Amino acid sequence: MTTSAQAWSDRLASRAARLGVIGQGYVGLPLALVFHEAGFRVVGFDIDPSKVAALSHGESFIKHIGSERVNAAVGSGRYTATADFARLNECDAIFICVPTPLGRHREPDNSFIHNSARAIAKRLRRGQLVVLESTTYPGTTEGEVLPLLEESGLKCPDDFLLAFSPEREDPGRKDFNTRTIPKLVGGVNPASTEIALALYQTCVENVIAVSHARVAESAKLLENVFRSVNIALVNELKMILDRMGIDVWEVIRAAATKPFGFMPFYPGPGLGGHCIPLDPFYLSWKAAENGEWARFIELAGEINSRMPGYVVQKVADALNGDRKALNGSKVLVLGLSYKPNVDDDRESPSYEILELLAGAGAHVDYCDPYFPAARKTRKHDLRLSSVPCDADTFSRYDALVVSTAHDLFRKPDLFRKVGLVIDTRNLVAPLFPEGGGPRVVKA
Repeated sequence: MTTSAQAWSDRLASRAARLGVIGQGYVGLPLALVFHEAGFRVVGFDIDPSKVAALSHGESFIKHIGSERVNAAVGSGRYTATADFARLNECDAIFICVPTPLGRHREPDNSFIHNSARAIAKRLRRGQLVVLESTTYPGTTEGEVLPLLEESGLKCPDDFLLAFSPEREDPGRKDFNTRTIPKLVGGVNPASTEIALALYQTCVENVIAVSHARVAESAKLLENVFRSVNIALVNELKMILDRMGIDVWEVIRAAATKPFGFMPFYPGPGLGGHCIPLDPFYLSWKAAENGEWARFIELAGEINSRMPGYVVQKVADALNGDRKALNGSKVLVLGLSYKPNVDDDRESPSYEILELLAGAGAHVDYCDPYFPAARKTRKHDLRLSSVPCDADTFSRYDALVVSTAHDLFRKPDLFRKVGLVIDTRNLVAPLFPEGGGPRVVKA
């Protein structure tokens, strides 16, 4: 073990190392908390003053994390939230957990990563470790973050260390969490891998080292491409089988009885979350830069992007069956979250469905107690508030569209006065196995 590694080992064992996490959202906040709970002093950095204020008062703005954990961290005196990036100099290790969105033409936007790297470079000192966790295309850590950090005049690995470790957060999941989800780590050189591995091992149960940051970057993209392609497959099958009068949900259940060689994926109204709708295009963009065409990725993106429009067409067709036009009808969309039982609306297809319905002349509302008011996003500004989640309210609409399968929607009494449901999640029909419920059109 090198002298530098021995010094790091001593600081980790004694918990003397001070850690900084840039970005206190769905990735950075849970990471900061698990390091705090492992005994470290942690500074959480964010450019949003409202987040910093809430966290400083022990309040969590992410429901599944809970204010109890944040309040305990703040109360211990070992976790602080700040917008003062000058404090990066205090930190022995700095983790970058910032968004990586797509531009208007589906091109990668690494500006948040670059801005974070520049902020670190201004305060970079000898002995620091920097780890990028934001999902990005292969080569970002070495080809973009490293040069920005070395503008400080310091060199890696002689003066500082640099690694990539992809986030694998899945908000609201009960069976895995930040501590128990296996962690990949790859440095831009062996020394960086060694120290980053040792640091994560203090708070994560299973940490796996790979040969280089490029491998870790690529592995995260493979995970998300795998899901995107398979979801696109079942979405396409949904449309094909619907034309044949076959229920795709029953087909999937039947296929899933095979104990090997099959993994069930389920259709929906489109892709949501920060990973699957965006990250595969990072790889297709990088592939094109290297003279290759990522056909599967582009085709999957095309199919999944069609889903909100497909759902709206199913609504129009279903209303026609009731001798009503979509134009002028009252339509209620159930669920603004991108997945069940969480207050996470990032890239949720519900936003596009609501806008397409309104654009076709429908009078739209949504119901989602996780979002009393719809937030303004990079793409959408609905300016709507959630209607009450009760049977009388539901009965006032010509059609209900199930977009998110929240558990709170799984109550038969909510739908007994409803005439028509367009169900993208196969939620309502199973509530009435013997009939007697609303007319359900699966979409």
